[in-house]
Amino acid sequence: MAQREWFDKDYYAVLGVPPTATPKELTKAYRALARAHHPDATASASDTDRAASEERFKEISAAYDVLGDADKRKEYDEVRAMGPAAGGFTGGPFGGTGQPRGASSFRFDADSADLNDVLSGIFGGGATRARGRSRGQAGPRRGGDLEAELHLSFDDAVHGVTTTVHLSSDAVCSHCHGVGAEPGTAPTTCPTCGGSGVVAENQGPFSFSTPCLRCGGKGLLIEHPCSVCGGSGSERRARAVKVRIPAGVHDGQRIRVKGRGTPGMQGGPAGDLYVVTRVGAHALFGRRDDHLTLTVPITFPEAALGADLAVPTLDGPAVTVRIPAGTRSGRTFRVKGKGVTRGSSVGDLLVTVEVAVPARLSTAERKAVQALAEATPESPRAHLGV
Repeated sequence: MAQREWFDKDYYAVLGVPPTATPKELTKAYRALARAHHPDATASASDTDRAASEERFKEISAAYDVLGDADKRKEYDEVRAMGPAAGGFTGGPFGGTGQPRGASSFRFDADSADLNDVLSGIFGGGATRARGRSRGQAGPRRGGDLEAELHLSFDDAVHGVTTTVHLSSDAVCSHCHGVGAEPGTAPTTCPTCGGSGVVAENQGPFSFSTPCLRCGGKGLLIEHPCSVCGGSGSERRARAVKVRIPAGVHDGQRIRVKGRGTPGMQGGPAGDLYVVTRVGAHALFGRRDDHLTLTVPITFPEAALGADLAVPTLDGPAVTVRIPAGTRSGRTFRVKGKGVTRGSSVGDLLVTVEVAVPARLSTAERKAVQALAEATPESPRAHLGV
């Protein structure tokens, strides 16, 4: 459902992308900004700069939470096109024409839809019939998502590992256990809004719900705020989150850990933690998707006459790769089933041979090479015509 802040927040501007940005461009922009403003990246900054960066991080996360979801993004674009942020209202709720400014058309079919549902779609559930009951916006709210980087060795990424991610973030207050009130006391229902968190503003035949100023839209009043969290129900502290990394993850992969983000508000569920993997290099092997790559040097006689090469694998004993006579430098041979196992998929080992040219020759080697040169009847460059 559309949120009232969508009218005021240009999430595309927050992420620094145009409204036509592709999902890939949105993700790229979000990751760059989140990495720059992540609390761990600003731990050594001043209190003022750190606080500003934390707010910026929350703003970036909120923007991506909407634009990164195809359904939410579609609804957001529609709301922005029809709502007040697209040009405002004049002459009452619907201006002089009886419809929102900036909307090309706005029709209500009394036989197929309820007017309250139409207005709810525009104002995020904030408009109701004056004689009906106002829909409150207070209630459980989901916590925000977090993102953290995890550096893995090449072997751990291939085989999978259970490890711990260390981060600093908001967590349920250890003193009040998320209630927000000092232990021994309890929040009370706001008398102004009756616990709904919103109050109705009458405008002719309709009423528009706005957040209750007295309780800040929470629906509750805390007379004795928690001495640790100040009534927010959460505190910032270092956390250690155990994460299971599946076998076969690649560099830059984003792994979701459900419910390990920031705590929810008023009993709402916690957000999620997204772990971005950073995979280190291996001394011998490279990786291409689920395939392992390996470069093996061979001598000129082996390339010219053919040979059987013993080649190492990442797990298990070496395998033999047969090099046929006349093999060119740079040719790649495939060893089935010796790559990365990821779920039901198993990659291969791709062995690329390169002819090694000695920097120095012994007397016997030089004579042998000279004899080969003299015995070679044609130049391999004859087709160049020079």
